[in-house]
Amino acid sequence: MEGEIKNRLANSNLVTIDLEDFYPIGNRIELDISQWLFEGIILREKDFREQVKNHNWKQYQDCFIALTNTNDAIIPAWAFMLLTIQLTPFTKKVTVGTLADLENIIFTEIISEINVTQYKNRLVIIKGCANKPIPENAYIKLTQILQPIVKSLMYGEACSSVPLFKKK
Repeated sequence: MEGEIKNRLANSNLVTIDLEDFYPIGNRIELDISQWLFEGIILREKDFREQVKNHNWKQYQDCFIALTNTNDAIIPAWAFMLLTIQLTPFTKKVTVGTLADLENIIFTEIISEINVTQYKNRLVIIKGCANKPIPENAYIKLTQILQPIVKSLMYGEACSSVPLFKKK
């Protein structure tokens, strides 16, 4: 039919990856361990263990936890390990660092599990403008695993994408 409107985008080899589709549900909590230190700066093992033992760990059910220390206290590795042992039965993930560190770790793991063979020799757009807090490193990691296999890599939306890479 002459004058028929064709959706060239729907019939193209173009694939959009939206990292929001991979965003795991669960509260992100930064748990400051300085609350269990003597005067906020000294780790006394007996007192620390007692406070850890008496803490309500169930409140972190299905959460993602970033263990941090807001003071300049030197914390031995075993203290974070002890907290992790308590948290693991309830949480989805535990790490040491900030909430930004936690988000980076979550997305690094998610992206490493993506089956990229489905994108081989395809035109791929990595969708931007997320409503959820997708770390910038997630876009970098995704770019690194896609570049060797895609025909073309773009960023943005199908109607206004920024070309990043094209296989020669």
